Amino acid sequence: MIKSQSSSRSKGGKRPSRGLSSRGTKKLPLPKDLLLQIHRLMVKSRALEDRLIKIYKAGESYFWIGGPGEEAFGVPLGLLVHKGQGPQYDWLHLHYRATPTLVAMGMPMIDSVRLMMNRATDVSTGGRNFSNHYCYPQWNVAPVSSPIEVQYSMALGTARVQQRHGTKGVSIVTGGDAGTAEGDFASCLVWASRPGQELPLLITVQNNGWGISTDYDSQHGEKHIADRGKAFGIKSLVMNGNDPVESYLKLKESLDYIRKTGKPVLLEALVSRLYGHSSASGANMEKGQVCCVQSFEEKLKKWGLLKDKEALAIRTEYETEAKMAQEQARQEPAPTPESVWDHVYAHNENGDWRNY
Repeated sequence: MIKSQSSSRSKGGKRPSRGLSSRGTKKLPLPKDLLLQIHRLMVKSRALEDRLIKIYKAGESYFWIGGPGEEAFGVPLGLLVHKGQGPQYDWLHLHYRATPTLVAMGMPMIDSVRLMMNRATDVSTGGRNFSNHYCYPQWNVAPVSSPIEVQYSMALGTARVQQRHGTKGVSIVTGGDAGTAEGDFASCLVWASRPGQELPLLITVQNNGWGISTDYDSQHGEKHIADRGKAFGIKSLVMNGNDPVESYLKLKESLDYIRKTGKPVLLEALVSRLYGHSSASGANMEKGQVCCVQSFEEKLKKWGLLKDKEALAIRTEYETEAKMAQEQARQEPAPTPESVWDHVYAHNENGDWRNY
């Protein structure tokens, strides 16, 4: 694993605004406000996912799959995205463990809860899909797909558009380690790296060591998935995805490189899978996994940036918000049978697709 790098030292003045703890004795790897913002968003994402699991176990939804254990990677990614609509902004092709990224980008909890509970008010699918299948056209967030890893080939298209427009936008794609056995992942490496036609693409793999119930070591001959990028001349990195500081620094380094050169990066983040693959395996806490939220909180306390009562207050705040979102969604309607064709066919000025 690559160790976290400290930021450059501030010059001039007796007390730099960044780089010192409240005690003034230890350099901080990132500004204090950014560290605390990352922590709050990680806690918010975890509280939301915990609520989604409770919704499932209470029988108020059909299925859960999500990203507890990937907050330390997903939150920094969301904070670094150049958010907007159009080729000049970043495009995101996410998988179903990307809640932390959307939370960091500003997604309200109620959006995720409505999607989970299949409400007609769900802004992503109109209540027609299941948990974490997000879609935000206004942020260039492409619909999350249920078939695994097809997003790696889809990302090539938006990256090509950005290349042709000569923008600084980057297409960002996320996925799991098991899905890299799919042909879409190999195609992504081939088409992203063609000499003279390289694409501005951040190819990420969140390696939690499992493909449903199949362990990583029994399936992969390579030591790291990122090693595959070397054969294509793609800049490749492996990082500790349970460390939000390292994640932020390595993601920023990668995005800066892509914006400057227009060339792709393959980044493998080693993360945890705290609640199993999905509700199909029980959605219960697994033993022996690193909890990135807890470990980061301990670092913040050690650095003098967070106290126990503050951490508890933050957690309570977001647990309350998530519960209120569930209670609100309970009062909202399910999709009507007539809405099954919405967003499937183009509509004429009368709102009817049948006359085409």
